[in-house]
Amino acid sequence: MIGPGRPQFVLFGSSVVQQSFSNEGWGAILTDLYDRKADIILRGYSGWNSRHAIQVLDLIFPKEAEVQPSLVIVYFGGNDAVHPHPSGLGVHVPLPEYIENMKKIYRHLKSLSDKTRVIFLTSPPVNEALIREHFGNLHDHQARTNESCRRYAEALVELSKQSNIKVINLWTAIQQRGDWATTCLRDGIHFTREGSQIVVREILKVIKEADWEPSLFWTSMPTEFDEDSPYYMVHPDGSGKTINASNGISSWKIKWTANNICSKL
Repeated sequence: MIGPGRPQFVLFGSSVVQQSFSNEGWGAILTDLYDRKADIILRGYSGWNSRHAIQVLDLIFPKEAEVQPSLVIVYFGGNDAVHPHPSGLGVHVPLPEYIENMKKIYRHLKSLSDKTRVIFLTSPPVNEALIREHFGNLHDHQARTNESCRRYAEALVELSKQSNIKVINLWTAIQQRGDWATTCLRDGIHFTREGSQIVVREILKVIKEADWEPSLFWTSMPTEFDEDSPYYMVHPDGSGKTINASNGISSWKIKWTANNICSKL
């Protein structure tokens, strides 16, 4: 393990997670925001549904691990919500089974440690016409529809309310933008830069408002090796002091500070 030890944030899910570091994605944005504060670990698996996930929970999140994650952000549901293929094969998972699988995922993650926090992400909306344009006939007889995504998203929100789980309804959040169908999705399913920024905003809002101790909001976490040093750049004011750059906030990060995070939900 690379030292010194930092809190670990794990992104766990299907292709929405696997691709979250590309196209200025939401995983990449979080990694930049949490530099010198937390390690963002990617565990994304394109094409997976919640059945895949529960089969490997012990391998990805072993209970005997010396270090357990401080936060796990979980996304499954978009593939589960695909209509069943006539062959009986495919990614579809019936809604009641999907909810049971998400319960199993949550219980396993919460058993890792008292300090492991969990956020669920629901299925985002999809642009069915753009899916057809991008993927051709791949979804014939196994349609991916916005209505099905809504049903699975609402069911996960309801489970989360009943079980006091932090959840972000991406199906609703993305559609707060009027031009979401063409601006937030690059192939009808996966996020553009604009879509990813909405995801980050909602994640940070949940983290900021959570009553977690210690706080996991990026500006509240300690910065690694932030002590003063004579090896920094010398201040031009003639004071003979150096400029400690450890806790400076880059201009592009300003919009992600607590005062600038706003949500329409």
